[in-house]
Amino acid sequence: MKAGRNQTIRLDEEERNRYLSACLTEEDIKGDAAGLSTAGLSFENRIVTGDCFRVLESLPDSFVDLLIVDPPYNMDKTFGSGRFRKMGSADYEAFTRKWIESVLHTLKETASVYVCSDWRTSLIIGPVLSEYFILRNRITWQREKGRGAIANWKNSIEDIWFATCSKRYTFNVNAVKQRRVVRAPYRQDGKPKDWTDTGKGRYRDTHPSNFWDDTSVPYWSMPENTDHPAQKPEKLYAKLILASSNEGDFVLDPFAGTGASAVAAKKLRRRYLGLEIDPGYCALAVKRLEMAEESQTIQGYTDGVFWERNTSREQVWFKKSKNDEQSTQFDE
Repeated sequence: MKAGRNQTIRLDEEERNRYLSACLTEEDIKGDAAGLSTAGLSFENRIVTGDCFRVLESLPDSFVDLLIVDPPYNMDKTFGSGRFRKMGSADYEAFTRKWIESVLHTLKETASVYVCSDWRTSLIIGPVLSEYFILRNRITWQREKGRGAIANWKNSIEDIWFATCSKRYTFNVNAVKQRRVVRAPYRQDGKPKDWTDTGKGRYRDTHPSNFWDDTSVPYWSMPENTDHPAQKPEKLYAKLILASSNEGDFVLDPFAGTGASAVAAKKLRRRYLGLEIDPGYCALAVKRLEMAEESQTIQGYTDGVFWERNTSREQVWFKKSKNDEQSTQFDE
């Protein structure tokens, strides 16, 4: 039994089978491969269950506008029914090259690429990416979750590498501004300078930096939470999607997990394709995409800006089921 405020998404066997049946398979993609083209994508807005390397080789060329990759970090970790085992650095570098070379043909010349990593794999992934793409930046985000360390500093940050396929790419800076509280309001000629007094608070919309301290790893009282051990928040992917794609663009995630990137893409009116090898995670992804039909909210994002944590008393979100008029309220 879950506690009353615990909104973690879990599926019973009947639900798992039902949602899994809505996924495409490797065989579906291979069977359609001969007729696939950028004009008619039979896999658009779908989740595919299967090995990403086999699926990627059957996908058409040059249809992806934005690639988001959250590969397994190089550590022993259980993911659903499978387990990733730590490799030597050379083997992990080879693994990184393998997925890059498998996905490369799907990218448009104007595509952008984001790759998640921890501090160890960042040392490998960054240099390898620079051989295939133009490296633009490294985002560091504070995930705030995890046990403390006794003989070392607590590991509470991760990296996201930003790269592009060419010098032509999309970056919508105004779509990812952050709204911050103005604590030392400066006036010029008696008028606010670079800030706005809304009557409910003084705010400044700032340009985004490559350090993000306003994003929480999903936890038990958030309606996007699942039991995936390394789930990324929708808010994290929303920033990448808004900055580096436009409505109607195509987002590809070859290690989709429980579908955070696909859900964020759907809520922001992008097309998407998620590939995931674990059937249980695929079923959860389809469930979350169904939930996105009822609510398009993304925590921390409203009025076209990302709000600094705890900056607005009215910035709360509600999750309401069709059969229940009671709402659960929570604040990021």
